[in-house]
Amino acid sequence: MTILCVRFQLPSAHETAFPELLGLLEEFTPVVEALPPDGALADLRGAERYFGRGAVELASVIRVRALALHGVDCVIGAGPGPMLARVAQRAARPGVTCAVSAGEARDFLAGKPVAALPGVGAATARTLCEYGLDTLGRVAAAPLSTLQRLVGAKAGRELHEKANGVDRGRVVPNAVSRSLAAERRFPRDELDPVRHRRALLSAGEELGARLRAVEKVCRTLTLTVRYADRSSTTRGRTLGEPTAHSADLTRTAYSLYEALGLQRARVRAIALRAEGLGPADRASHQLTFDPADEKARRIEEVADRARAKFGPRAVMPGGLAA
Repeated sequence: MTILCVRFQLPSAHETAFPELLGLLEEFTPVVEALPPDGALADLRGAERYFGRGAVELASVIRVRALALHGVDCVIGAGPGPMLARVAQRAARPGVTCAVSAGEARDFLAGKPVAALPGVGAATARTLCEYGLDTLGRVAAAPLSTLQRLVGAKAGRELHEKANGVDRGRVVPNAVSRSLAAERRFPRDELDPVRHRRALLSAGEELGARLRAVEKVCRTLTLTVRYADRSSTTRGRTLGEPTAHSADLTRTAYSLYEALGLQRARVRAIALRAEGLGPADRASHQLTFDPADEKARRIEEVADRARAKFGPRAVMPGGLAA
């Protein structure tokens, strides 16, 4: 299961929280498709690789964070594609993710009314029901030629595939923000600049690894420092070139931090946000002919493979190993 369909249970007083809840999903993946007024699809392929957890486990984390940070519960369905995730979400209940695997899809759909299938409107459902095709199981068993005569060649083929659990859809990102974030909270208000820099290193490493996992690069890096009195300072910088290279992100984070000129500030949390995301395969990388830079990138590739196999803490910079 890679795709989540999340339906936030938003009371009228919390409707303005929807963009923030989309931002919560984007902390796990930039591939988020908003379904206003209260839902979203999220493709977790990269997140599963980075966090070393399946979609159902990540769904539980998302629900806990939505409750803790926004006081909003949610109902979540999981499946190998958007269509199955949406149908699963309708069958889910608060606190329990309804997950449907590819092998379970046909049996899961069989007893449901044809109108339960996303994209099947009232007119199409009425036509099918007139011919006794009132459940998805009956639609799945019907000859393709029969469905095409009833609803048209293309629509009939798509209907036949979907009723049989074939989900060719994809999540199309359309959320307002295009970002990933990593935050480091201190167990107590922290004055030590060394620990501040260690948190920046950790967040920069995480952001880089997550960007590479979803094959994205970022154009802008934003630093937010939250203080003991609940105030905060935010600074951003457009990068010289789009990147997902952890070392570049960390260097920029250090520079933003130093520019704040903090003097014995009691820091409660430090957050980095990568913004202006775009496809990595469309980004240009300026060749430096610096052997150290090329070596660092090769090491990064090896480290990513190790993390994908053994988990996000399998390989860490020396500054974080202690």
